[in-house]
Amino acid sequence: MSLDLVNLRFLDRPVTKKEGLQILERDEYRCQYCGLDGRASFENALAMSVDFVVPRARKGKKDPHNLVACCRSCNMIKGKHVYRSFDEAKAHVLKRRTDLRRAWERTPAQPGAKPAKAPEARTPAAEPEKARAAAAAGSVVSSSPLSLRKG
Repeated sequence: MSLDLVNLRFLDRPVTKKEGLQILERDEYRCQYCGLDGRASFENALAMSVDFVVPRARKGKKDPHNLVACCRSCNMIKGKHVYRSFDEAKAHVLKRRTDLRRAWERTPAQPGAKPAKAPEARTPAAEPEKARAAAAAGSVVSSSPLSLRKG
């Protein structure tokens, strides 16, 4: 058990990988709030997690009846709120997702925004030259291969 220093009480340990996989398999890798199918694509699988219906921070226990498979988006929307039932939590999450979608759809694109430019092709011969130019400029950031600055 770990100690919650804010409230000075013990908490159950987080869900282990084995326990998490058991919950995901039980719920067939499907978000219990929005229905996202974690088996439909790799991206969906990456978004899957396990949620405490009654959060640990609110004295929720780590037992299979309090754990559900969900996507990270729904997990964040639900947050640490405590609901009377799972159905109430699900209704809140779905309503909030709908509200967020409507707000996003009403927001116009930024005027004058330019589409992202494709990165330049890099050749091995050009790398040492760029590194020397960056070193001469004295910038550590521009010498990084991940830098967006042109050196």
